[in-house]
Amino acid sequence: MVVFIAFVFTSPTVQEASIAKFASIKENILLQASPFHVYPFETTYTITKSIEVSGSEGYLIENLVIPSDVQSFNGSGTQFTYTDGTPALSTVNIQKINQITITVDGQQPIVVPRQGVPERSFEERITTANGHEIWWPGYGSGNDYCSVGACVKIKINLANGQTSDFQYSISLTSTAYSWWDSGRVDSRIEGVEHGINMKNSGTFADIDLRDPTGESQQYKGIKWYDRGLSPVLDSRSLGGWAVDSTHETVVGVSNLISQGLPEGESQNAYGYARAAFDYLHKYATYDKNAPIIARSGVECLEAGTGDCDEQTNAFLALLRVHKLPGWYAFGALTSEKYEVWEGHAWGYIQLPMSEKWCNENNIVLSTCFVQGQVDVVNNKWLLHTPTAYIAWIEQPDSSGDLLNSYYRPGSYTQGIDRSPPAYSTMGEPEFTGGKFKVAKVAENLG
Repeated sequence: MVVFIAFVFTSPTVQEASIAKFASIKENILLQASPFHVYPFETTYTITKSIEVSGSEGYLIENLVIPSDVQSFNGSGTQFTYTDGTPALSTVNIQKINQITITVDGQQPIVVPRQGVPERSFEERITTANGHEIWWPGYGSGNDYCSVGACVKIKINLANGQTSDFQYSISLTSTAYSWWDSGRVDSRIEGVEHGINMKNSGTFADIDLRDPTGESQQYKGIKWYDRGLSPVLDSRSLGGWAVDSTHETVVGVSNLISQGLPEGESQNAYGYARAAFDYLHKYATYDKNAPIIARSGVECLEAGTGDCDEQTNAFLALLRVHKLPGWYAFGALTSEKYEVWEGHAWGYIQLPMSEKWCNENNIVLSTCFVQGQVDVVNNKWLLHTPTAYIAWIEQPDSSGDLLNSYYRPGSYTQGIDRSPPAYSTMGEPEFTGGKFKVAKVAENLG
């Protein structure tokens, strides 16, 4: 009662300061009590993808994506452009590829050039002592070329009863980066000072005014990635559109999320996206036994469960209700000590800064936005961690063929058995800069 009376008789400014102070105390208590993930600031390591092949006489052709360096604003050397003559803000590498090798049947590793350049055509292929073939031809059509981007192609030729195995190893340096400007983010992580939050976010109306001619405009379609009817008999996933933001289930959840935003913030792009992230984290459990054909965003929301692909489908569907650009990233994720790996998928999102913030910071409006990673199932909001290896980031493609090709990385003849890929760390990872914590708790947007 004493606290209530004090609030009544103080000025509005003092009231706001007091409320903010108590909210900050409450936030700190909540963060201290919440569970958390621990990540390194920077790690140099080698990830190896191993595949075993056996069976009757025949062959297997596998496409191994050649990963690229990844920047904080991917594909560009700069981010913000300024109106006052200040040099454009330089991006930083969050993933740097150091070396790529492929080893077949335990023989001498073959070094693959970074980015697959210079290319090696099928006619220039390397043939191993056991008759297997390796080349890196660049993107093109037909079995002799890569169907996603730069890749290493390997053809395993087996006689009846013969076995083979190969290891594809990527040595890289990965560095933590945040696109979120928040007191929750460790101040030692690069990017925080240029990040986005509820206060400096633009609205849905700003989306088309930021990066108006960029690739991001192609990631706003209300429906995306039609997989056709599922050939696998599993009622949990029937195929069709992976992302459908017109479906009544998606629209219903989207409306619920919008209604939960603070008063006057229903059009806040950051607020909506973050609330969608927190909604999934609260209401969608992780499914360790997900169907072979991933659930669509609709099926994930209706089931209240999903694996990484499926919860990303749901997140992208919710984003695209309001034409917020969102797209996929693929690779692998490891544990804190780099002892356990699994294949992984997550998302990228583009969010506009407000016109007021852009003008105050002398930033050209068309460049005043952030593009960052969002991993719903691992509670990573606008955060890259060195435990995430990025193999491929979705590229604009109206047909969906590139995504199909990534999900179907090769072919083999009848009677050939191919093991699922097994990921591992080769040697000891080198850690730099210590570690930081990420609390697993929803953001208070009010």
